[in-house]
Formats: sequence, structure tokens, C-alpha cells
Amino acid sequence: MTSSQQPTNADYTREYFSLLDALDGDIESRRAALTYMENSTAIVHHRVVACSFIPRLFNQTTYTTMKTTAETAHRILCKVMQHYLDDPAYRTCFDFDERLKELILLPRGYDALLPFARVDTFLNEDTYDMAFCEFNGDGSSGMNENREITNSIWDSATFTDFAATHQVEGCNLFEPWVDTFIDIYKTYDHAVEHPRFAICDYLENGVVDEFYLFADLFRQRGFDCTVADVRDLVFDGEVLRDGEGLPVHAIWRRCVTNDVIDFWDESQDLIEAVRQEKVALIGSFAGHIVHDKQIFEILFKPETQAFLDADEISFIEQTVPMTAFLDETEVNLEQIRANKDQWIIKPSDHYGADHVYAGCAQTQEHWEELIDAFANSKAGYPFIVQRYIVPFKTLTLPPDTDINELPDGAVQSEPVPYNNLNGLYLYNGHFQGVFSRLGPLPTISKDMQGITAATIWVDCEVD
Repeated sequence: MTSSQQPTNADYTREYFSLLDALDGDIESRRAALTYMENSTAIVHHRVVACSFIPRLFNQTTYTTMKTTAETAHRILCKVMQHYLDDPAYRTCFDFDERLKELILLPRGYDALLPFARVDTFLNEDTYDMAFCEFNGDGSSGMNENREITNSIWDSATFTDFAATHQVEGCNLFEPWVDTFIDIYKTYDHAVEHPRFAICDYLENGVVDEFYLFADLFRQRGFDCTVADVRDLVFDGEVLRDGEGLPVHAIWRRCVTNDVIDFWDESQDLIEAVRQEKVALIGSFAGHIVHDKQIFEILFKPETQAFLDADEISFIEQTVPMTAFLDETEVNLEQIRANKDQWIIKPSDHYGADHVYAGCAQTQEHWEELIDAFANSKAGYPFIVQRYIVPFKTLTLPPDTDINELPDGAVQSEPVPYNNLNGLYLYNGHFQGVFSRLGPLPTISKDMQGITAATIWVDCEVD
């Protein structure tokens, strides 16, 4: 079936709402879904995540577009990372803290350059044009949110009726990563026969419930695995041990590098163990090259395009929005002040949508105050300015937060338009699934009334 013949994502969503309407809003299923979520492990920073009862329903063209985009981006990013590692002159293109440079150049010792990534994208579902929002490395989460939200709706009456006439498939984001991690470890230069793994972060910053689910899956595969705080690791010059005194041979790094910098002194045992090649750090700190938002500017530099082929350069031109440091030596600050709706500003090296401001959501006065506050690194760290991509809107339902307290007749069942942001997961370069986030505001994040929806492939051949 060609893209012109197949139903669009919007067609599937309208069909889904028709089924919901035929069930008078499917109130019973929605109450059951909320109860499921309230008792689920989809917890981020001690709160159950906000979600929609309506899944994102994606057709074959969407799958193919996302897969091609994600895997092409991964290939390009790996070229950039390898060039950074190999060419001291190329490193001068990047503005990194000296400690970050040190971390990036630590030995890796295994084949995979970027083992785990999530590239966040805006997809125009009418034209299938794609634009990137940001790239994320091993600190990325959301896998458990997707799993639990999918579980909450899978047996609902609406989903059951929809699945009766369609082939439906969710995203399997757990077992494939465990298998990929194990395969990567087997290529480690100093692999041992019966390794013990650890999932490491600064636990107050991590999605800890998700960590424990992955640790259990590793144990089911026959590999002992623990969840550890980086600050509890101890290195004696030969063996890295966790807080219980047990050896650790490989780490899934969930801590982002700017947290390592923040806890620099307390992280030295981990760093020294990596330096001496006594532990496999999967992925390496070189992933920071991808995480830092200045990568968007780097991709356009002549020094980068010199080692990319014509198709890769064209891909960048089509998918990467213009990006530069918010600095008067780099951009025309007056033009950015005067055209706020065209721009979004972000810290170069933060996460969690911290201090992200879309100009279209600000008054002119506040926008100018933000430029004054953050331009030229006045906040103590650099900001980038980026062309604002208007997100594609789809119909959904807001979270059924209070559905269990409302009478049936007071429950909202009318669709409302929300903006979309699609996080595309890559496991060692293979597209594995989507973290579907939506929000009513120009910036899509949990702090901006953002929600998550299940991702469902409809009538698709999924690799």
C-alpha cells in the first residue's frame, strides 16, 4: 500500500475517537486505566506520570520515516564522535569544559560508539517532513513510561475494538536493550566470563523505578545486576566495587556528564576505573558530544561537512534547525529580540527542559528580559538560540486525573489538539521505538503540562 492509499495517522485517531464515542466515552476503561497508572511503576521524581488514554497511532510511512531519520542521524553522529576522538584539530570546534574533554577521551574498549540514544524530533504528519529538537545519550529515559501507559490501555474496550480490525503493535523497549548491552559487553577488550553489571546514576536525579526493572531483566538473562549511585563506587586500583563491596565489571551509564562535573570529586573512583580500563562504561563519556546542544551548530561547520557525504549534508540541511550560541559574536541579538516567534533559547548543556523558552510563548517585554539575562553567557553558562519549529498538532484527551471523582456525564470525551514531540530510541544504531510526548503549550515538557501517550504501530511491518 502506498502512502497515498494508506490511512493517515489522523484517520486512525478519528476512527479511535469514533469507537470511544460509540462506547459513550468508555468511562469504565478510562477509570481502570487511571487506577492502573496510579499503582504502576511509571514514576518520575516520586510522581506518577501524566498520560492520555488516547494512544499515538502511527502508520507504515511514519514508521519508515522515523526509522530512516533516526538511523541516519545515528550514523552521522557516530562520524562526528569518531572524528573528535581521532583529530585533535577538530576538537577545537567544540566549546567544552576541560574536565569534559578529559572524560570524552577516556578509553572505551568496546565496539559501539553510541550504544543508546534517543533523538527527539518534530514530525509533520501531513508531509512527513522531520526536524530535530535535540539529541540525547545514555541518560535518556521514558522506556518504562511507554510500557506502563501501553499496559494501561491495552485491554480497554476502545483499544480492543480498534485492534479487532487492525494489526497493532507496541514498542518493545526493554528486552532488546538488555540483549544489546550484553552483546556490546562481549566485545569489550577486558570482558570476564561471569560479569556483574551496574546501572549507575546520581540516584536523586535518576528514574530509579525504571533502573530496577532493567536490573531484574539482566538477572533473568543470567547476569547479576545492581542499581548503584556513582558516589558509592570504590576503586582500589584493580577492582571497582559498589556500595555493598561487590565487584562491577560493566556499567550502563545513566548519569549525564554535567552531573559528573557537578559531583566531580565524588566521582573520581568511577573515572579512574574507566581510565585504567577496569570497567566497561557503556556508553562512554564521548556521548556528551551528542548531548550538548552545540552539536546542532557543529553539524553545519565546514570542518564537519568535510568528512560527510553529500546525502548526509543534505539530510542535515533538511532536518537540523539553524542553531548558534546566544552570543553577540555569533548572532544578531537585535534581530532575535525583534522576531521572538521565530526563535527558542536553551542552555547548551542542561536536561529536562530546564530554562527552555519559546519566543512565541513570551510577551515581548519578557522575551527581551530573557535575552538580556542569558546572552553572552551572563547566567554563568552558555545558551543556544535555535529556529523554532512549530510542532504538529494531533487530537487527544487530557489526563483523566479526576475521572474517579466525577459522575459519568461530567467526564470530558471531546478531543482537543495537543502539540507533539517524538523521541526516537536507537539501540546501537537500530531504531527501536518512540517516546510520544504531547503538550498544550509551545514547549513540550512535564513542567509545561506535558503528557505521555502510548505509541502503537498500526498495520505496519516493524523491523
